[in-house]
Amino acid sequence: MQKQLQQTWDLSVFFPGGSTSEAFRAFLEQLGTDVASFNDLLHELKAEQILKAADLQPVLELLQSIAKKIREADSFVACLAAENQADKQAVILAGRVKTLSAAYTSALTRFDQQLTEISDDVWKELLQSPQLQEIAFPLEERRALAAEKLPPEQEALANELAIDGYHGWGEAYNTTVSKFRILFEDNGKTLELSAGQAANKMHSPDRAVRQQLFKLWEDKWADHADYCADALNHLAGFRLKLYERRGWEGIHKEPLAINRMSKETLDAMWGVIDRGKDIFVQYLQRKAKLLGIEQLSWYDVDAPVGQGSKHFSYDEGAQLIVEQFRRFSPKLADFAVAAFESRWIEAEDRPGKRPGGFCTSFPIAEETRIFMTYAGTASNVATLAHELGHGYHQHVMNDLPALAQDYAMNVAETASTFAELVVSDAAMKGASSEEERLTLLEDKIQRSVAFYMNIHARFIFETQFYEERSKGLVSVERLNELMVQAQKQGYCDALAEYHPHFWASKLHFYITEVPFYNFPYTFGYMFSAGIYAEALRQGNAFEEKYVALLRDTGRMTVEELAQKHLGVDLRQPDFWQRAMDLSVEDVVEFLRLTE
Repeated sequence: MQKQLQQTWDLSVFFPGGSTSEAFRAFLEQLGTDVASFNDLLHELKAEQILKAADLQPVLELLQSIAKKIREADSFVACLAAENQADKQAVILAGRVKTLSAAYTSALTRFDQQLTEISDDVWKELLQSPQLQEIAFPLEERRALAAEKLPPEQEALANELAIDGYHGWGEAYNTTVSKFRILFEDNGKTLELSAGQAANKMHSPDRAVRQQLFKLWEDKWADHADYCADALNHLAGFRLKLYERRGWEGIHKEPLAINRMSKETLDAMWGVIDRGKDIFVQYLQRKAKLLGIEQLSWYDVDAPVGQGSKHFSYDEGAQLIVEQFRRFSPKLADFAVAAFESRWIEAEDRPGKRPGGFCTSFPIAEETRIFMTYAGTASNVATLAHELGHGYHQHVMNDLPALAQDYAMNVAETASTFAELVVSDAAMKGASSEEERLTLLEDKIQRSVAFYMNIHARFIFETQFYEERSKGLVSVERLNELMVQAQKQGYCDALAEYHPHFWASKLHFYITEVPFYNFPYTFGYMFSAGIYAEALRQGNAFEEKYVALLRDTGRMTVEELAQKHLGVDLRQPDFWQRAMDLSVEDVVEFLRLTE
C-alpha cells in the first residue's frame, strides 16, 4: 500500500467543480427529464395489458436507471455538505435532489398501485419469468405494501408536501448543527470546536477535560433545544398523521417493514438483551473503580482505561485494517487497499466538517465514499473498518439490478460491524502487552455497551416520545425527562449523571429517510457476531459464503436470510443468546484482568 496516504477524498471523479459543477447541473437536468419520461410511460401503462415480463421491461429499466441516478446525486450532495458545513450551495443542490426524488417517489406510488391491479394468476406467472427472477422479491414487496397505503394520488401529494414539510424539518436540524460551536480552553489556547470535534474530545483520558466539555456540550445544546424540539415534534407529527390516514397501527410498523423484519424478531432480540444486562452493569462498576470514581457519568462511559491506549497514525490504522481483513478475506483486503489508495475516504481532522461518520454509494460509478474525522484512537480505527465494511457490502452487489441492491439498514450494519469485529478482535489478540490488550478489550466492550444500552435507550425514548406526541406537542423539558428516563432504563440505573439533551444532539433522530434509526444497529451488531463465529469456525472457506449472504440482503427478509445462510430462526431467542454470549465472554475476561 502507498506510504503517506491522503486523508481527503476525491469527489471530482464524479462531477468536477464541487457544488459549482456544471456537469452535476446537467446530470440533474437529465434526471428531471428521466422522471418526466417515467411518468409519461406510467400513464400509458394499463394493468390489464401486462401479461408477460416484456410488457413491464421498459418501465423497470427506466425505474432502475432513475433509482441509480438519484442515489448518485444524493450521495454527491451529502458528501459536499459533510465535508464543509458552510457550503450553502450544497444545501440548495440537496433541495433540488430531494424535489426530484419526491417526484420519482410519487411516480413509484402510481407504479406500485398498478402492480396491485394485475390479477394474482398473471402476477405469479410474471414473477416466475427469467427476466424478473432477480427482482421478484422487491417487486412482490412493493405490491404488498401498496395494498396497505392510501390511493396513489394521496400518497403522491403527501410525498410532494413532504419536501418543504417533513424533509424541510430534517434540513432545518442540519442547519442548526452546522452553526454549533463550542469555545474550549486547552493549554492556555481558546479552541473553537465544531460538533464533530467536540464529540471526539469528549473521549479524552483526562476526566477534567471530559467533565468540562460535557457541561459546555449540554449547555450549548440547551441553547439550541427549542429549534431541535420544533424539528423533532414536526417530523413525528408528519409521520403520525400519515400513519393515521393509512390506517396503520403502531409506530414500529414502518421501520420494521423497511428493515424487512418481524416484530417477533425485534422482541426476541431486545428480550435477550434485557435479560443479559447484569454483567454489563458489573463492567460499568468495575470501570468506575479503575477510573477512581464511585460511579460513572455519561461522559465516562467511553473514557479510555489505563495507560495502554495506543495512538495510530492514519497510515498505521490503514495498515492494521488491511492486514486483518486479509487474514479473513483477500477480496475484502483488496477492496480496502483500493479505497485507501484511490482516495475514497475523507478522514482529515479539521474544523467545518459535520459530526459522525458514514459510507455512501455511487452506483453508476460503482464506487463508495467514506466520511469520518480521524484522531488516531483505537475507536477511530474500528470506525474506519466499520465504514469499509459498508463499502465492501455495496461492492459485491454492484453487478445486481438496482432493485436487488436495495438492502435494509439492519443488514447494512451486518457487513460493517463484521469488518469492525475482524479488526478489533485481531488487534486485541496481537497486543504487545497485557495493558494494551486490556485497552483494546475495553474499547471492544464499549461498543457492546453502546449497542445493548445506548441504542436500547434511544429505542425506548423514541417509542415513548411517539406515544406522547400522538397526544400533542412535547416540550423541551418533557423531552429531557423522557430521554433521562430512557437512559436510566437502558443503562439499568448504573450511571450517576445522564445526558438530558441527547435527543437534540443525536443526528439519527432527525433522519427523514428511515424512522427509528436505532434498533437496526443492534440487530446488525448481533447478527454479525453470529456470522463472525461461523467465519472463525470455517476459516477461509467462509469467504464465498459470506459474499453470497451479502448479495442476498436485498432479496429476502432477514428471517429468510438467516435461515438460508445460517440455518437459524431469528424469531427465537437461541441465536440472539449465542451472539450475546460472545460479548459476555469479553466482559468476563475484562473482569478477570482487572481483579
